[in-house]
Amino acid sequence: MSGTATSGRAATAARPAAVQPSGRRGRTDWRAVGAFTLLIAPMLIGLGLFKYVAIGWSFLLSFSDARGTVDLGAWVGLDNYLYLLQDEAFRSSMSGIILFTIFIVPVTFGFSLAIAVLLHGMRRGRAFFRTSFLIPAAVSYVVAALIWKMSLFNGLPSGVANTIGGLFGWDVISWIAGVDPPLYWIVIITVRLWLQVGLYMILFLAGLQAIPIHLYEAAALDGASRWAQFRHITLPMLRNTSVAILMLILIGAFQAFDEFYNIFTTTTGNATAPVRPPLVVLYDTALKGQDYGVGSAGAFMLTMLIVVVTLLQGRVVGFGRKD
Repeated sequence: MSGTATSGRAATAARPAAVQPSGRRGRTDWRAVGAFTLLIAPMLIGLGLFKYVAIGWSFLLSFSDARGTVDLGAWVGLDNYLYLLQDEAFRSSMSGIILFTIFIVPVTFGFSLAIAVLLHGMRRGRAFFRTSFLIPAAVSYVVAALIWKMSLFNGLPSGVANTIGGLFGWDVISWIAGVDPPLYWIVIITVRLWLQVGLYMILFLAGLQAIPIHLYEAAALDGASRWAQFRHITLPMLRNTSVAILMLILIGAFQAFDEFYNIFTTTTGNATAPVRPPLVVLYDTALKGQDYGVGSAGAFMLTMLIVVVTLLQGRVVGFGRKD
């Protein structure tokens, strides 16, 4: 009995004392709040001043006659928007960028997915090829456009494209200056694919690696072919990833500027370039022509077009929907 009592007292003594509420629980640590606010204040000020204030001011400029100054001029209402809708150059640029988007979106999507599937199935050299395809995504669009224009497709016999064509007996081709046939589209599309495919390929790879391997094993045991596995397992499991990538490609296509501007500006002159997307037209209007009212109106029209098309795409394909 005494041994049992002793062991009971020892066990009781060994128990930690109950933690008493300190009375400070739930109080705000104002020193931590102040330190956090001090650290993020420069970022918030910069974000608000150079982004949101700038967007708001540009919106006001779109309703003003602001020429040669960013100060608000005479209020003109919707005249700047109506002017752009009647401007042949702007309407042509909008139709051109829509056609470019219709073509480049599925092509970029298809190449990215195909390369990702091939790399995902490789057992050796996957890291090497993955890095090789991703490196172009870190290259500046300006640098890539100049390389394409001055080296690969420069229209000279010494150019890379004409040198390769000469091996097959082709004549020297003026890739950029020639408009019949419009071979400049090959230059624009290839440089954009080279720059973007690697990035979206990595996103597809991340989605592929998240698919449970046992689904493919079960399908293989049932005798499903590789195409059947791709159609009934890979594509459905990549739906959300695919929709997100489609949105990114779509927005990037409407915002095309660097490759068009740098490929055509010094070759044919910006005024006679065969392809001028909306951002190039707005660049000439707002920065070269210093008509900031019309330029701001065009920027918001392009933004609204991107928003509407993106929302429609998300509605059609069901972005974020859980099956």
